[in-house]
Amino acid sequence: MNEIAAKLLAWWDADHADLPWRRTRDPYAIWVAEVMLQQTQISTVIPYFERWMARFPTVEALAGASLSEVLKMWEGLGYYSRARHLHAAAQQVVAERNGRLPTTVSELMQLKGIGRYTAGAIASIAFDQPAPVLDGNVIRVLTRLYDIDADITRSAIRRQLWQLAESLVPAHRPGAYNQALMELGQVLCQPARPLCALCPLAELCQARQAGTQLERPVRPPRRRTPHYDVVAGIIWQNGRPAADAPFLITQRPLDALLGGLWEFPGGKQEPGENLPDALKREIQEELGITIKIGRFLTSIKHAYTHFRITLHAFHATHIAGQPQHIGVADHAWVTLNDLHQYPFAITDRKIIAALNQELT
Repeated sequence: MNEIAAKLLAWWDADHADLPWRRTRDPYAIWVAEVMLQQTQISTVIPYFERWMARFPTVEALAGASLSEVLKMWEGLGYYSRARHLHAAAQQVVAERNGRLPTTVSELMQLKGIGRYTAGAIASIAFDQPAPVLDGNVIRVLTRLYDIDADITRSAIRRQLWQLAESLVPAHRPGAYNQALMELGQVLCQPARPLCALCPLAELCQARQAGTQLERPVRPPRRRTPHYDVVAGIIWQNGRPAADAPFLITQRPLDALLGGLWEFPGGKQEPGENLPDALKREIQEELGITIKIGRFLTSIKHAYTHFRITLHAFHATHIAGQPQHIGVADHAWVTLNDLHQYPFAITDRKIIAALNQELT
């Protein structure tokens, strides 16, 4: 066993975080946890994981659920394609593999939504396969350990990092090693304030010796994040906003951002448009109906991975036409009491909160 692995495993054995998915060797539970942990903090994931496993305790239970049920359980966790892919892959495992997850990286990567990192995590943790992992935490640790001064966004450098990660995985306890490597990045080898004095690898860290740890990993300068103004309508069927009055919600296309979730219909403001005109146009283009814009309800700011929005919500009245599924997957006329049945993104949940505050 190499010195890095030996030191990491000793550190792991002495004191590592007690997390729900670490109390089991169930490959399905480990898979769910790894998908949830992508781009999401551990503290956020824990209650979602526990609720998910109570509702869908087996891969068969997940495969048999409707997509709407799955998205509702995922509601608020973000990056909803993860939930759609998890659901599709569960159906694939049940249909093609009698409910048993594959054990190798190459076979795991054939499942919907499983890339090399997730496959390596599942294979090593659940099946003791000596497979590497490479996420943001691991990249930070490795680039500091070896004082790598190249741009990690370059594909050639990323391949080299995968090769380096693979060369370090021990044959003995690879799952514990990978988890230790990731936890080291989470709790000690932090981006802005690395706790070098507590690190079990401090004596081996080339960046620490050179004083360059805060300069690793190397990334290109960040581009300015674009901002869009977006409109949404609470379209009342009879023009009377009330807690028991019906209004229109629509389902986003499955292949779109936030696909499968429900929302208050609308879209992006175009140059030269005012907000009411933008809402009328979007509703005509998506649903083929005519509306009359009413009073303003609320504005909500939200940041996605690659852009930011300000969402402006207005009351509106349905004037003419029957809703058509031009730019939406489905529609429903509902009241406030019905909304708990539908999965919504966080921005629309804030509209619901504003509606509840105004009408109840």
